[in-house]
Amino acid sequence: MVKGLYTAYTGMINEQHRMDVLTNNLANADTNGFKKEGATSQSFDSVLAYKIKDISEGNRLARRIGVNNPGVKIGEGYTDFSEGPIKTTGNTYDLALTDRGFFAVEFTNKAGETSVKYTRDGNFTLTQEGRLVTRDGDPVLGEDGQPIEIDPLKEAQINISGQIIQDDQVVATIQVTDFEDYNYLEHYGENYFQPIEGAVETEAPAQVYSGYLETANMSVVTEMVNMITVSRAYESNQKIITTIDGTLDIAANQLGRI
Repeated sequence: MVKGLYTAYTGMINEQHRMDVLTNNLANADTNGFKKEGATSQSFDSVLAYKIKDISEGNRLARRIGVNNPGVKIGEGYTDFSEGPIKTTGNTYDLALTDRGFFAVEFTNKAGETSVKYTRDGNFTLTQEGRLVTRDGDPVLGEDGQPIEIDPLKEAQINISGQIIQDDQVVATIQVTDFEDYNYLEHYGENYFQPIEGAVETEAPAQVYSGYLETANMSVVTEMVNMITVSRAYESNQKIITTIDGTLDIAANQLGRI
């Protein structure tokens, strides 16, 4: 009977984790290029099945099944990389990608270390010095891997190949990079991604559209409905604990009086 307490407890912890993911998605509903995240869970029987089939300890050794821990185990998180809706801004340096691919950005952390991050947020602007930067001031990289710098006093156009044209001449080309497997990308901050070991860069099929921005690929209504579902599941586990607690109270304090 007491095991039911731990089973319900793991269910509550899992629903709390799901709620954290959902609230983070909602908090970034207005973040350009944001990719929503999700959470998975594993039931006790599936975890036990994996353990039984595990032969990493060797076939001739006596293997332990492990600790009997019924309930739900928090699984892996995932990111939905599907494209978000496109909105019109009319700003030349607002850019949107129409297919797979990421803009490359030079990011400097608080320790002064510089690295390349990738983003779908094309909300760029031109500084007085003529450097193309993100809204946080991080330089946007060109195909040569260097920050893009152009003449800020001249009118510019950006074509679908990412080429910046001034006075009918290509002065820079925006770098658009893709990866073979997005499982080797991890979230960094609100809408940056960074490759981890095993990531392989490929040529991006995306086209660049000037005057547009990609919005978050999530529906506020859907996330709210999911939050209601999670809340009800949490309450159900809570009621289980209350019910078992009442049963234990009868067993411990009332049956002994007979």
